[in-house]
This record gives sequence, structure tokens and C-alpha cells, in this order.
Amino acid sequence: MVVRDRLFVEAEAEPLMLERLREVGIDQALILSTCDRVEVQAFCEDNSIDGLNLVDRVAKILAHHAELKPSELVGQIYVYWNEQAVRQIFAVTSSLDSLIIGEPQVLGQIKASHRISKIVGMTSSSLESILQAAYATAKKVRNETAIGERPVSIAAAATQLAGDLHGDLKNCSALLIGSGEMGELIALNMLSAGLKKLVTTHPSESRAEESSMRLDCHMGAFEDIHSLLIDADIVLASFGRRQYVISADIVESAILARRHKPVFLIDAAIPGDIDPLVERIDDAFLYSVDDLERVAMEGMAGREDESNVAWKIVDEEVDAFIRGHAERSAVPALNRLRSHFDSTGKQALIDGGSDPEKVTRLLINRLLHAPTEALRKLAADTNDWRNMEKNINLLFGLDDDKKN
Repeated sequence: MVVRDRLFVEAEAEPLMLERLREVGIDQALILSTCDRVEVQAFCEDNSIDGLNLVDRVAKILAHHAELKPSELVGQIYVYWNEQAVRQIFAVTSSLDSLIIGEPQVLGQIKASHRISKIVGMTSSSLESILQAAYATAKKVRNETAIGERPVSIAAAATQLAGDLHGDLKNCSALLIGSGEMGELIALNMLSAGLKKLVTTHPSESRAEESSMRLDCHMGAFEDIHSLLIDADIVLASFGRRQYVISADIVESAILARRHKPVFLIDAAIPGDIDPLVERIDDAFLYSVDDLERVAMEGMAGREDESNVAWKIVDEEVDAFIRGHAERSAVPALNRLRSHFDSTGKQALIDGGSDPEKVTRLLINRLLHAPTEALRKLAADTNDWRNMEKNINLLFGLDDDKKN
């Protein structure tokens, strides 16, 4: 953990790190630095550079940034090449290589690092094609699996349950009673999900004011708790004072005043702040921390199940990308071959004149001369003639001729 913390690269430090990578021979790269990893995703066009030597150069850059000796990173670094590197980029982008599988933040972090690399001129067609394919894969994983749908934290579970009851939180008001850490975390999560209004209250006016400043929300007087409850669609209790702050009677009275519009109550305190008898009240839905933990654990298990489907998608997309890349790589050679055939054919027509047989003979002999000489030499230099013969049959469709 200490090493990872020291390796962390802030966004403002990425351009300098990228420039150092350029200096050691890497012409395309981005630096992904999250709470889970510090990762250099790179593509090197120069095949003359030794790969292991390149890894050593990158490790020294990382060690220098972290103010560590390169030897201190031994055993701390993982390296993927070629197809495995592509698979890693696809998996990270699809949030399959995160501590919390399916968390959406990593995709945004990769895109942010991608933008920085573009600005400093450290991306080109090769890395760009990998990243665009990775983004498409992440989208496919999101669309075809439920990997990101289930909450895996207590705050996320509370937010989802509130949404299940009330619908869009943009139409909801919440009341935070007390200033406990868990209550504020849940409140922050709901605000980020679009909660329309949050009011915080506390018997101590200064504590209420501090909480409202931290959360950038309204503050209510604790003596007005009854009217505050009437206005609240969501109630977060976060005192933990070994006595109930919210009684069943006050909740029942508030619901009557709300004309039975439902209220979602979260007891985020240990010991609890809300009288458990509230559960018996119609239109009152009470959840404790234990209840939220249970929902979060179910979400984690559900994401693990969905990850198997997601990994299958990633592997299929990696295979498709590698095949497509190989096919595109063959295009220049095929173009040269076609040009060679075309020029040879034109010359055979000139040399053969008006004699079709002579033209055909000249064309066949000239086209087969170089391959024949090369095959004879290869046959003399290698014992793997059967494999060579198989490739010739595949290349020229000779097996198809046998079938016909």
C-alpha cells in the first residue's frame, strides 16, 4: 500500500511522466493512476528496442517519481505484452480488474488520462485503435450484463433503495439528523445521484452548521424536527447516542401530515437512533446499517456472477481486435503482391505478343519463379515440409481443387 501510494501520479504530473517515457523510446502511452493501480499503457513502434530493456527504463521512471530505488519495485510490477496487454486494457476499461467489480469511475479516469496523452502528443493510430476498441467493449459489457447495476457499498445501497421507493431523487428532499460519518457518506452519495434538497439538523447549532457547510446544504433548527420530518421523503439518522432520537409516534404523526406519502428512513447509527417500532407503521420503510450491508453483499455476489459473462465478452472482443489488426497488417503486403502480379501480367502480354499460350506460359513461369526458388531453399533448410505444404495449400486453395 505504501509503495502504491508513493507511485500515484497526479493529473498535473502526467505530462512530465509522458515526456520521460518519450525520451526512453516509447512514442505512444497513457498513465492510469487510480486507488487500485498505477499503470502505463504503451505502444512502441520501434521494433529494434529490446522489450525487457524498455520495461527496465519504465520501472526507473516510476521509481524516480516515487522517490524509490528501482530495486524496491522488484516484485511490485506486472508486465503484459501484445495480446495479453490488449486484454488487460480491455479488462481495466470494462472495470473487471478493479477491487470493486463494475465500478464506473475507472472508465472516466482512463478517458481523462487519454485526453492528457492526446494534448502532449503521446497517442497515434496504434494506441488509439486499442483504446477505441476498449471503450466499445466497456459499453458492450455495460449493455449486455448487469455488472454495474447492483450496489456494493452501504451508501450506494441506501441510494438505490431510496430510488426504488421514490423514483428519481431529483424530486426528493432528505433530512440528515446528526453528523455521524456514515450518515454524511450516504447523504453525499444521494447528492451525487441528483438529490433535490438536503437539510441537516443537530441539537448543537454549531455542529449543524459545520455539517451543512461540509455538505453544501440547508440547515434546520432541531426544535423544528416535526415539521422537518413532514417535508422529508428520506430521513437519515446518524447520532448513535444510545437513545432513540426518532420515536414511532413522531414518524406516524409526520406520515399523517404527509397524507401517507411514503418515507424512507435509514438508521445509520450504532447503536440505533430510530425506534424499531417504526417498521410497523404503514408507509414508513426503515433500514438499519445491517440491512444495507446485506443489500451491498448481495450486490457484490451478483457482480461476481455477472463478471463471468463480462469476461467472455472481453475475450471475444480481444480475439476480434487481434484478428482485425492482423488482417490490417497484411494489407500493405497484399497490395505489393497485387502490384507485382499486375506488372508481371502486363510485361507477359508485351513479350508474348498475340500468342495466348505463350503469354500464359510466360506469366505462370514468371509468377512462380521466385516462390519456387524460395520453397526449394526452405525445404532444404528445414525438416518441417509438411507444415510448409499445408500453408501452400491454404494460400493457393489447393485443398479446394482436390474437392472439386
